[in-house]
Amino acid sequence: MTGFLQSGRRRDICVLLAGDPMQAQALKTRLSEHYDERIDPDSFYRALDALERSGFVETRTEGIHDVYTLTDAGRDRLGTHLDWVRDNVERA
Repeated sequence: MTGFLQSGRRRDICVLLAGDPMQAQALKTRLSEHYDERIDPDSFYRALDALERSGFVETRTEGIHDVYTLTDAGRDRLGTHLDWVRDNVERA
């Protein structure tokens, strides 16, 4: 597995985007609520940019907002990771 999902923040962004496309601010807010702490905007956008450069997340413009979506490649990689988690939890 490449480094794209070795970051917990990147994994969690992919998990949130697996449901529905989201604007960056809504995505950042959901992560902050999950972590129960403020997320540095620079590190958040670096994570999004890394996912986009890797082809796992794409951006489209809706009106004046950018909306982020998990790509098929991102969905496949997330599925592989979830299978790995499930296999290891079931073995425990």
